[in-house]
Amino acid sequence: MDHPHGVFAIDTGFFRPRFDASHLIVERGRAAFVDVGTNHSVPALLDALTADGLAPDAVDWVILTHVHLDHAGGAGALLEQLPNARLVVHPRGARHMIDPAKLVAGASAVYGEDEVRRTYGDLVPVPAARVVEAADGHVVDLAGRPLLCLDTPGHAYHHLCVWDARSRSAFTGDTFGLSYREFDSARGAFIVPTTTPVQFDPPALKASIARLLALAPEAMYLTHYSRVEDVARLGRDLIEQIDAMVAIAQARADAPDRHVRIVEDLAALYLPRAVAHGSALTQTQMRELLAMDLELNAQGLEVWLDRERAAAAGG
Repeated sequence: MDHPHGVFAIDTGFFRPRFDASHLIVERGRAAFVDVGTNHSVPALLDALTADGLAPDAVDWVILTHVHLDHAGGAGALLEQLPNARLVVHPRGARHMIDPAKLVAGASAVYGEDEVRRTYGDLVPVPAARVVEAADGHVVDLAGRPLLCLDTPGHAYHHLCVWDARSRSAFTGDTFGLSYREFDSARGAFIVPTTTPVQFDPPALKASIARLLALAPEAMYLTHYSRVEDVARLGRDLIEQIDAMVAIAQARADAPDRHVRIVEDLAALYLPRAVAHGSALTQTQMRELLAMDLELNAQGLEVWLDRERAAAAGG
């Protein structure tokens, strides 16, 4: 999918069509990828270069918003095919790309070891010499086009977003939620926060969203899924839902069937909002499209609940 200002969205093929995007930024014949999907995504990313008339040696940068495997799992395998590229990643995430063992173990704890191996393949370590740690304010120079890295915790402690002044847009990973194109209506995009385990931090996430909105962007490029506009409305929707999700988690904190209750309460939050937004999908279709997110958001809220309770007990 071609967007303005030399930005291209590539479907990584992860999970289902139009679920997981890598973005290619092209400037004066040089290129950068932002997020890369899994090992299985590498052929599609290389094909996108060819379609744009670029050779692998034209890629200078592979930028990761964070190291969750649907965003970063294919980075090592991709870099093997890009002789001039360096990897840009948050300082907290760099060590996991150099030695992915803990990253794989963490994902296996959530999804199961067999599922991680089947879905993501064997992660390829990135040589330390090719890794650039991007602290807040770090600027990636893409052929004279500055790409500003912003520390944006809340979804993960090691999350960064990329501000592109040329397009007046941000590449937001999971900080600015997820927005599946199937939910689009005459009102535009529909958006949902993502609290995927294990580092959900509601105040930090709301502050990161506010920081992005303060830049007055024309658009956001989400990994799930690509370009959205009317960002002020979407930002308000995200903040409202984050508060509602926290309230749901707190209300179910002591329920014996806590997880099931939170999943159902989240569905009862999202689906009526989608209907009010004008979505033409049936309730069944909505539930199917959001099934993974309902499960993972519930898990993320539960991890947050347990962490808050442990902190309170320790204090």
